[in-house]
Amino acid sequence: MTTQHPPAVIPDRLFADPEAEARWRARFHAPRVSVPDWALDAPDANIYVSNASGVWEVYAWNRATGEHRQVTNRPNGTLSATTSPDGESIWWFDDTDGDEFGSWVREPFAGGPAERALPDVHDGYPAGLEIGHRLIAVGVSTDDGSELFVHVDGKTERFYASKDDAGIAALSRDERLLAISHSEHGDSRHPAVRVYATDGLTTVAEKWDGEGKGLTPLEFSPVSGDARLLVLHERRGREELLIWDVAADTEEELSLDLPGEVSATWYPAADALLVVHFHQGRSSLYRYDLGTAELTSLDTPKGRIGGASVRPDGTVEYSWSNAAHPPVIRARAEDGTDTVLLAPPGEPAPPSAPVVDAFVEGPGGRVHALVARPVNAPEGPLPTVFTLHGGPHSADEDRFSAYRAVWLDAGFAVVEVNYRGSTGYGSAWRDAIEGRPGLTELEDVAAVHDWAVDSGLADPAKCVVSGGSWGGYLTLLAIGTQPERWAAGVAAVPVADYVAAYEDEMEQLRSFDRALFGGSPETVPDVYRECSPLTYVEAVRAPVLVLAGDNDPRCPIRQIENYLDRLAELQRPYEFYRYDAGHGSLVTAETVKQTATEVYFALRALEK
Repeated sequence: MTTQHPPAVIPDRLFADPEAEARWRARFHAPRVSVPDWALDAPDANIYVSNASGVWEVYAWNRATGEHRQVTNRPNGTLSATTSPDGESIWWFDDTDGDEFGSWVREPFAGGPAERALPDVHDGYPAGLEIGHRLIAVGVSTDDGSELFVHVDGKTERFYASKDDAGIAALSRDERLLAISHSEHGDSRHPAVRVYATDGLTTVAEKWDGEGKGLTPLEFSPVSGDARLLVLHERRGREELLIWDVAADTEEELSLDLPGEVSATWYPAADALLVVHFHQGRSSLYRYDLGTAELTSLDTPKGRIGGASVRPDGTVEYSWSNAAHPPVIRARAEDGTDTVLLAPPGEPAPPSAPVVDAFVEGPGGRVHALVARPVNAPEGPLPTVFTLHGGPHSADEDRFSAYRAVWLDAGFAVVEVNYRGSTGYGSAWRDAIEGRPGLTELEDVAAVHDWAVDSGLADPAKCVVSGGSWGGYLTLLAIGTQPERWAAGVAAVPVADYVAAYEDEMEQLRSFDRALFGGSPETVPDVYRECSPLTYVEAVRAPVLVLAGDNDPRCPIRQIENYLDRLAELQRPYEFYRYDAGHGSLVTAETVKQTATEVYFALRALEK
């Protein structure tokens, strides 16, 4: 008989003050848009995603006429979309209720019936898509591994299959070269690059930097006949740029005098790169002239760049926000004029409090954290929530977050920890969790927790640990391995039973886990057992809220139920919020409901 888990309490409101209640909800409901993407040869044909309808969906924007049109309208939203290079069609990925398993659909840019774009390609998890005028390349991942296809002249051909993770990466402007990313060497976290000639689909070039050093193909030059491929490498212990001329088989490493890590995209004439620089939780933009090697700052404000691209006329369009100010889509002309490009309808989100940096010595080196205090907070120690980001290969940033803001409104200090495993701090920091994931990150969280208590920021009796996805996994692991530190735990879409999670998750993640853990649960069972929250469930004392989606392919529901069943057997205090979607929700009302449930749970836990 299935265990009946105690349901989470969903409050009607969080705050007695009507203005405070309206303010936190307004931050989530405020319409937002992404940086627009345009058709390669029809720059007036643009698409973007927005939550203006209350659900994140795809929109078309005809710049010539000024018309905006909602393209998709699905119960659980749509994020993945692109255009054909001629601007005639929009492609979007059609899955089932957020499970990420499905196929690409195509419809006219101006509107009309949608149809399955490539009927001869079976359903699966997306593994890259490149659309040319005469050739289409698409990747699909299933439990059997990765398959890559090309579609030319009405015929579809599978040209690659592997049990290891692989994906379509880049198509040259003249459509003669196709780059893929693969992990045939057994490590999907540090991929290699292969380039095919599309005429005959024969391999023309290979590049792999060896064990522990990934190569990520970004994009070919936008100039027809130019065989240069922009690639991220990590030969000197951090992600940097190189340009690989595939035809000449030569490469140039770009040494930029910038701390931290970078990514980039081409300027339209392929004479320069738009560089996105990330350092200590903040990003900025630069123009790098390939002829003179001159690096010029575009002087964006301190904060986060959420996306950036260069228009045919050289205008840079980008998304910017920081912790205090909501995101805005801006356009910076070549003369330096910077204006708002795209503003969604309705009122913008109310502002919030800024974040400050904390640098704490941890067992593996200096840990960077972002710290926010409620406005007009008392000087004494505060209830504090430690929000742990997902990934694990991601990072918390000085960006606007309605989620962070509501915790501040509720009187909590917020601490965001960029633990080992986070990106932006070098390859050694990112890869330090190999062989002992979860437990390694929590050593850094413990060091920051000690600092927060010793500095007088955090009340040691009122510390909450919270996170989603990998952050949810760390949350459950934390309340089991560090029970004395936490008064409550809030774990959204977590890994809870790692062996069962491995059995049920999408193959791309199984490949990732094998690289991270050093093998599968069959080959290294002790590592999975040591690093699984289920192993430590008997030590859990703090009340815990778990949120999970029925259709989640990343952190599947069965392994979460296994963990909850053990909590029930042990009679530990917990609540469960279950919803009909995948790895999180794209529906604003659902996100608001879950957020209210999380904060209300923590407030009640601290009252006990």
